[in-house]
Amino acid sequence: MQEKANEIKQKYRIHGWLALSPMAVFLCMYLVASLILNDFYKIPITVAFLFSSCYAVAITRGLPMEDRISVFSKGASEKSILLMVWIFILAGAFAQGAKQMGAIDSIVNLTLTILPGNLILAGIFLASCFISLSIGTSVGTIAALVPVASGLAAKTGIDLSYMTAVVVGGSFFGDNLSFISDTTIAATQTQDCLMRDKFRVNIQIILPAALISLVLYIIQGMALDVTPEIGEVKWLQVIPYLLVLGLALFGVNVMQVLLIGLAATGIVGTLTGTAFFDWFAAMGEGILGMSELIIVTLLAGGMLEMIRFNGGIAFIIKKMTKHIKGKRGAEMSIGALVGLADLCTANNTIAIITTAPIARQISQQFGLDKRKVASILDTFSCMVQGIIPYGAQMLIASGLAGISPVSITGSLFYPFCMGCCAILAILLRLPRKYS
Repeated sequence: MQEKANEIKQKYRIHGWLALSPMAVFLCMYLVASLILNDFYKIPITVAFLFSSCYAVAITRGLPMEDRISVFSKGASEKSILLMVWIFILAGAFAQGAKQMGAIDSIVNLTLTILPGNLILAGIFLASCFISLSIGTSVGTIAALVPVASGLAAKTGIDLSYMTAVVVGGSFFGDNLSFISDTTIAATQTQDCLMRDKFRVNIQIILPAALISLVLYIIQGMALDVTPEIGEVKWLQVIPYLLVLGLALFGVNVMQVLLIGLAATGIVGTLTGTAFFDWFAAMGEGILGMSELIIVTLLAGGMLEMIRFNGGIAFIIKKMTKHIKGKRGAEMSIGALVGLADLCTANNTIAIITTAPIARQISQQFGLDKRKVASILDTFSCMVQGIIPYGAQMLIASGLAGISPVSITGSLFYPFCMGCCAILAILLRLPRKYS
């Protein structure tokens, strides 16, 4: 059967650029149309992937329609794709369940409790880093902290766009590193490496960026002396987040971590007054909130399998690696590829899912460490996502603060520092153990 499939592929293989054209269809429909309409959320990304997937099936030759759909379905049902889907479901249920029982408010209040008044900028940055690391989402962190940051800006006279940028920048620290971040899940599952191993590599690459940003905020905030209003910290509500973070750091399987965390939100929520069926409703809402990402993951997996079947993956790898000499060039090409994909899709998780198969094959060809490759995919996608003014994070932050997203970009220390550190890690072959 496999020999017959290979024979068909060789006989009916289409030209490399045509094999890659489904990607061009997606980019034109989503990126070009969005630029023309001046709205990057006018055309749903699911619709763009649906059209490009249908096109990928249509241009495939040598197979009846039923077999083409089978090839597409094989890509959509690939082991790593389905595992990501299950993890996304659990992550969505946990995040919304924790929010329903008040854990986000307690985490925010707990973090603000330890803030010295004259280190308000550094404190807000650390709060963003810790919260995003705990909840695994930059969007959730921004939604929780930007209203707080806006109030502090009004009281202290700090420029609102600058204060908002502190939150946005710090939110990508956890988006990049958290064990329950969808970008971490996507990067590690597609490169077949453990989350804790990717964390060990990733933290060595981006910790200097976080420290540089923190020092800058300490210096700039020394003249301030403000005590923010802090709500009540309900210590019991903090337990689910600390439990998830602790279990993940000890290397427990991510599915088990999320299931235990989900159970903890139900138990703690019941003890603190959340109605049991409200917890159920919150879980359902969280799962539905991940539906677009799940659909896009399945469509992207199927479309990429069609591109691979038609020889498009082999073609682009040949083109991209033609002038690459050594591991530096290979790693840099992976970073550039996922960064370009994020510019086009304005979604760092989708950028990783779309480019991961190509990154994996480049990794195998040049003998790269899969743990560092996963870190490169995650870091470069988060860096680009953190600075584009049309990304969901910037749009939410600007909407909550009532300012233009472009005004935030110029004050984003951390994403730019993160990008510089990632490039230096490639050029200087750091960390040594994984390079």
